[in-house]
Amino acid sequence: MKALQEEICYAARCDAKVLITGESGAGKEIVTRLIHEASARSRAPLITVNCAALTETLLETELFGHVRGSFTGAYRDRLGAFEMANRGTVFMDEVGETSPRMQGLLLRFMETGEIQRVGSDQVQTRVDVRVIAATNRSLIDGVAAKTFREDLYYRLNVIQLVVPPLRERREDIPLLLTHFLDMFARQYRKETPVLSPAAVTALVENPWRGNVRELKNVVERLVVRSTGEEIRPEDLPLDVARTVPRSAAPSDKAPSRPIADVLFDQIVKDKQSFWTVAYVPFMSRDLTREDLRGIVKKGLERTSGNYKVLVELLNMPPGDYKRFLGFLRKFHCHMPFQQFRTAASSQPAPADQGSFTDTAARRSVAREAGSPNSEDDQQAPAASRS
Repeated sequence: MKALQEEICYAARCDAKVLITGESGAGKEIVTRLIHEASARSRAPLITVNCAALTETLLETELFGHVRGSFTGAYRDRLGAFEMANRGTVFMDEVGETSPRMQGLLLRFMETGEIQRVGSDQVQTRVDVRVIAATNRSLIDGVAAKTFREDLYYRLNVIQLVVPPLRERREDIPLLLTHFLDMFARQYRKETPVLSPAAVTALVENPWRGNVRELKNVVERLVVRSTGEEIRPEDLPLDVARTVPRSAAPSDKAPSRPIADVLFDQIVKDKQSFWTVAYVPFMSRDLTREDLRGIVKKGLERTSGNYKVLVELLNMPPGDYKRFLGFLRKFHCHMPFQQFRTAASSQPAPADQGSFTDTAARRSVAREAGSPNSEDDQQAPAASRS
């Protein structure tokens, strides 16, 4: 972290573009703020744009603005982030989620500094903006897979800063605990809670997949629930690991389970809702699209590609079917069901899938095959469309 602090100081002394990498919740936006505040642009705006939360059209409007009448609802001209941050800084979070077309627009802007608003046929102005980009993906892997432009990657990667995950700097956790306890105690006007040594040990040993953001949320929960007594390990939230001696912990070299597998088991085995376990962390950027796709894929393998059965498997009400599909399509996590139907028909279902998923999957395949023995035979066309 001291080395990272030195790199932040170096980055603040120049106007070079910066690429910040690290897991979600590790503090990439804080690094950006530190660079901006220590730079010569500190008196100008710092504007943050979350590239993963916007569609391509909305993102283009957010960055470049639009002219009146360019689309339905455009009743007046609107400045984009680049114009509003003139002589300042634009922080593009999750830049790895941008589409190839948007990557081309960004590359053109970084080469010329020219702004052409959506719906206009000419360049409006030229701006002086410093771009700082962040991602939790490996962009160089994206370049190799042809999902991220190589020329844009090297345009962004003038200065690269890597923010380490919290589990790799556990010595920071006690300091962060003290800071967040004091901050939330002042916010809620309560006495600062006291953690027992065993509780501190449990918090230090927790894997913190959500990094500092997850730690901050846990501390806020502890402050809100505090009764003035010392906080012990049994008072910690259930999703926080209990005290585990590091010597007894699994070796760092042992392969860890993918987060998608862990969350899928938490939904299916612990009977928790998809909206709580997966949707909320994804929308707060604690989960990546690949994690979400992994959960959906495991579910479709269980249900032989039937999305209606998947809704029930993931502990959602049947009425959430359209909402669930709309959410998956919006964030490009919807998968064609045909490949899972084919796989299910070519191999027997595992015995440990449980009676619910096994029966539902076989019923789904029977409907698709037009089996006369299917109890839902009359609904086969609707199931096929789903």
